[in-house]
Amino acid sequence: MSLKDVEVRGRKIEAVLLLAIILASTPLIIGFSLLTLSSFSKHMVTNFDPNSFKFTLINWVRFLEGRMAITGGVRISVINIILNTLIVALGVAFVTTLIGTLAGYAISRMNFRYRKQLLLLLLLLHAFPGSVLIVGVYLIYIVTMPSNPEFIRYYSLFYVVIARAALEVPMAIWLMKGFFDLVPWEIEWAAIVDGASRIKVWWKVMLPLVKPGIAAIMLFGFLAGWQDLIYVRTFLQERTLATFIEANLEAEYSHMPLLAAVATFYLLPTIVFFVTSQKLLLKVTLAGVKR
Repeated sequence: MSLKDVEVRGRKIEAVLLLAIILASTPLIIGFSLLTLSSFSKHMVTNFDPNSFKFTLINWVRFLEGRMAITGGVRISVINIILNTLIVALGVAFVTTLIGTLAGYAISRMNFRYRKQLLLLLLLLHAFPGSVLIVGVYLIYIVTMPSNPEFIRYYSLFYVVIARAALEVPMAIWLMKGFFDLVPWEIEWAAIVDGASRIKVWWKVMLPLVKPGIAAIMLFGFLAGWQDLIYVRTFLQERTLATFIEANLEAEYSHMPLLAAVATFYLLPTIVFFVTSQKLLLKVTLAGVKR
């Protein structure tokens, strides 16, 4: 087989894979497109018939004003709801990144007892869904809840961040171990010979070399906190966008195009992050299978 034949065969395989990806993504693209159109329409758009689309901005105006009923109703502080969602998402991202980079570096660079068993245990922990663990997590929440009612609100926010981050930490450690494994030992040893401590080597030398991995676990942690529903609904005293949408879906006064605007806003970070981080996610895959 000539080199030209190999190239032609490779292009055919790429074309088939691209077609398969497009076909698999078509339902999601159609669903998100109809959802977005509905958010700018007076009525829900269930197909691409131009006659069913009546353009309006009133859904977005009412959403930003916190009025979830057509007739007005009680105003809700949407800013506080968005802020709560951001706090949870950023908190999960921070905790996941901090623990993932520290533990990933230790497992990659230090040869200690039961190292392999620890890696297998982390992989096993990641296999358990959060819904299975929520009973045990709830018992810990009840036992550790402060007696002062004024602190319960802040404690619930802190607990949601820690509990949700705990589900993301095992995979974050695995990913960061893969990235640290790619860094040559000579770079680290040169810093140690110059008198740098392990913490200084980790902070000054290693972290700048694994920025794609750090960005990846921060991204995954942020999206995990942003999209979470079960843990937020169970422990958090305040509302986030996820519980806000769920509550209004069940309300009698719900106006579906208005909810479509809320859902579109809720999905925007996920769409933007995945569209803008394709090269980063590819680097994560390559690093993850190394060694």
